[in-house]
Amino acid sequence: MKVAVVGATGLVGRVMLEVLKERKFNVSALIPAASEKSVGKKIDFDNQEYEVVNMQTAVKRKPDIALFSAGGTTSMEWATEFANAGCFVIDNSSAWRMDPDKKLVVPEINANLLTADDKIIANPNCSTIQLVMALAPLHQKYEIQRLVISTYQSVSGSGIRAVRQMENERQGLDSEKFYQHAIDKNCIPQCDVFADLGYTKEEWKLINETRKILRAPGIKITATCVRVPVDGGHSESVNIQFQKEFKIDEVRELLATTSGIIIQDNPIKGEYPMPLNAKGKDEVFIGRIRRDFSQKNGLNLWIVSDNLRKGAATNAVQIAEYLAGRFF
Repeated sequence: MKVAVVGATGLVGRVMLEVLKERKFNVSALIPAASEKSVGKKIDFDNQEYEVVNMQTAVKRKPDIALFSAGGTTSMEWATEFANAGCFVIDNSSAWRMDPDKKLVVPEINANLLTADDKIIANPNCSTIQLVMALAPLHQKYEIQRLVISTYQSVSGSGIRAVRQMENERQGLDSEKFYQHAIDKNCIPQCDVFADLGYTKEEWKLINETRKILRAPGIKITATCVRVPVDGGHSESVNIQFQKEFKIDEVRELLATTSGIIIQDNPIKGEYPMPLNAKGKDEVFIGRIRRDFSQKNGLNLWIVSDNLRKGAATNAVQIAEYLAGRFF
């Protein structure tokens, strides 16, 4: 298959290339594309060297699938061009996620909704993906009424400039700042810009995308997203209130038997998910599973996943795998 990676020189784009190789996706021709400033750069993929091309050239080469990770502006401008050329576009930006005509897909949950006509497919936000991986089987059985979410998000979710800021601060170097505050040895209670009602765009993404993926617009959700000095992996503290009663052992069994989830929940022995251990892995790790005794049918979860892999690149490649298996 001819596969384009748009934003191939970026943080997520590079991980997309790694995941394509690791999962042995059938790439007969790779088309790395990026902005004009990156055109002509060389990248290595599967022991071959490829030259980065511009967007027009990538479209003309008529890829079968295009993995987009070049920002919302680029997606809005070019995704339709690729789609009109007969290409399936899997977009990692927020450009199409809340479009009612576009599917927002986590393969383990709703890939079966995709049709041959879905030429532009939205990849959810990184913090949303790991959240709904845990919530989907629970919602199906117990019906979620309300969610209270606090996230602890890696600087890698902000891109390479944010990672460099943290690394430079750790070395005592004065350099360009991506965040307005120091991030090393600090927590910043702001992910993305502030929007309606004092919530950030990241918090609204969690709220709106979760409802869309679960097809449950009535779930009450509130969220606080915090940037923490970690260079890979997002963590989430999630409080859930269900409509139906549950047993903790049933919850554990349900999550443990869900594809893509690994339970790490032996806190007495210090076993629980941490971003340090999740980095570089594709699974969603869940621990600290316990009843919330302060309310009826309440549950607490701690959820961790690598935001660049399952939270972005791996999820996109999994969608591509589904498309390849069904439509090619």
